[in-house]
Amino acid sequence: MPVLVNYRGDDDYHTGRSFCSKDSTRLLSFYEPPCKRQRINESYFLFFEEEKKPSIDVLPDECLYEIFRRLSCGQARSASACVSNRWLTILSNIKNSEIENGSSSDDIEMISQENDGFLTRCLEGKKATDNRLAAIAVGTSARGGLGKLSVRGSNKVTKSGFTAIARGCPSLKVLSLWNVPLVGDEALIEIARECHSLEKLDLSHCPSISNKGLTAIAENCPNLSSLTIEFCKSIGNESLQAIARGCPNLQSITIKDCPSVGDQGVATLLSAPFSVLKKVKLQSLNITDFSLAVIGHYGKSITNLTLMGLQTATQKGFWAMGNAKGLQSLASLSIVACYGVTDLSLEAIGNGCCLLKQMLIKRCCFVSDKGLLSFIEAAESLECLQLEECNRISQHGILGALKSKLKSLMIVKCMGIKDLGQETHADLTHCGSLRSLTIKDCTGFGNMSLSVVGTLCPRIQNLELSGLCQITDSDLFPLLENCNVGLVKVNLSNCVNLTDKIVVDLARIHGGTLKSLNLEGGRNITDESLVAIAETCVFLNDLDVSKCSITDNGLSRLSEGIQIGLQVLSVSGCCKISNKSTPFLMKLGQTLVGLNIQRCNLISTSAVDSLVESLWRCDVLY
Repeated sequence: MPVLVNYRGDDDYHTGRSFCSKDSTRLLSFYEPPCKRQRINESYFLFFEEEKKPSIDVLPDECLYEIFRRLSCGQARSASACVSNRWLTILSNIKNSEIENGSSSDDIEMISQENDGFLTRCLEGKKATDNRLAAIAVGTSARGGLGKLSVRGSNKVTKSGFTAIARGCPSLKVLSLWNVPLVGDEALIEIARECHSLEKLDLSHCPSISNKGLTAIAENCPNLSSLTIEFCKSIGNESLQAIARGCPNLQSITIKDCPSVGDQGVATLLSAPFSVLKKVKLQSLNITDFSLAVIGHYGKSITNLTLMGLQTATQKGFWAMGNAKGLQSLASLSIVACYGVTDLSLEAIGNGCCLLKQMLIKRCCFVSDKGLLSFIEAAESLECLQLEECNRISQHGILGALKSKLKSLMIVKCMGIKDLGQETHADLTHCGSLRSLTIKDCTGFGNMSLSVVGTLCPRIQNLELSGLCQITDSDLFPLLENCNVGLVKVNLSNCVNLTDKIVVDLARIHGGTLKSLNLEGGRNITDESLVAIAETCVFLNDLDVSKCSITDNGLSRLSEGIQIGLQVLSVSGCCKISNKSTPFLMKLGQTLVGLNIQRCNLISTSAVDSLVESLWRCDVLY
């Protein structure tokens, strides 16, 4: 009893050592249960349990590779890729053809979709890394397959990322690379080996890609139909010749600022026996008259041709291009900053392109009225003519162009246009075909020119007179009055001398047909204009009164107007609009999809927040 009473829960049964020693006590404990639970930390056992727990990570990469390629579905592979970088790397290096799928119906359906290429991914800047590309390769294979990939502005993407894309995304059809200096030929070779369905390739600012990489694409991607090469200094004639041999379906080619590209590559590409090229753009290249002659002779399938900044091509080359009469399908031609375009060569182009409908001539300083009129007379199918920064073109050439069957005429920054006497226009007839007229930033285009144009063009529907500081209300009124079919789109931006009077007349005469009106920069445009618009322009859906002198009262009247579907409204820079306009803007916002209230300094931040919250269907710029 004393022993039991004095027991304190120590390891020994009693304090005396005569009864038994510690060793004997431990020995006896094997044969009979102890009187108390031993105080041993449980983490001690857990430590040993974790050490003994088997791990799949001890397997070499070869074994993991065999395991991963036997995973039953894409979801399992995606989940496994999230475990570690090692697993992601192994999974991203498994080709789709090496994956062993189960025989379930779901798997069969998934396999049938992998080669369709539905998904689109775009990586820019810091978000573009090899790991992200590897994750895309693993994740998209079970979701329809990656169809389009764009990588822009990254110095972290290398061959490794594109190897993963090539092996995991054989359905890739569109690849766009812009400013990726570390991506070289090896990456493009990997794409070429696996992605045989590639149809569109865009390479811009890729200094590490050379003829070797592009040649691999040409030899392995016969379905390539569109190719863009811009600012790639290492790509030259050799790869273009390979494209001509290996890509019979190529329909669109753009080559810009590639110093290694010359006549040999361009001529071979355009003269390929089975060429079906329809769209060709050549800009800032060291090509000569020889290439232009080849285009004119062999370009039978070309429908859209753009030639820009060809400084080494002369009048002889452009004359030969037109005189070869091979551009029988050409419908659209743009010539920009080519000094070889003269009156003589322009007339030859008009004679050689019988189906030409659209023509842009920009910064061609040797083209004068004579060449323009000869071209228009020769190009009988011409419908749209755009002249920009051609300073030898005068009012005589413009009025002569109105004699033709043009449907659209655009004149931009042609400083040679000056007002002439009215008697010079007595013999001109009406241009009944013209539907769209744009005269922009032509400082010499004044009152007399506008009056004559208004008399000659009674069927205009789209009118843009932008940046014409000289015209006044009285000059524009005859044009509005003579338009007998109803104006649909009117742009009078930065015509600073126009006032409310012309807007009231415009609304009165054409309010029943007007759908778009731009009055930006009209410092003399006030609430009176908004009242006229609100009362008569029932179909108006786009209104821009930025930098005008409108107030809250004007917006109030506009919100009560009869227009049934105003979708876009811009009041940017209207310094007289305040918080009082908030309810009017909310009312207008019932139909708006776009609202611009930038630089309206009297509208508070809280009012802006209220508008953004209420107009949740509308894009609000503030």
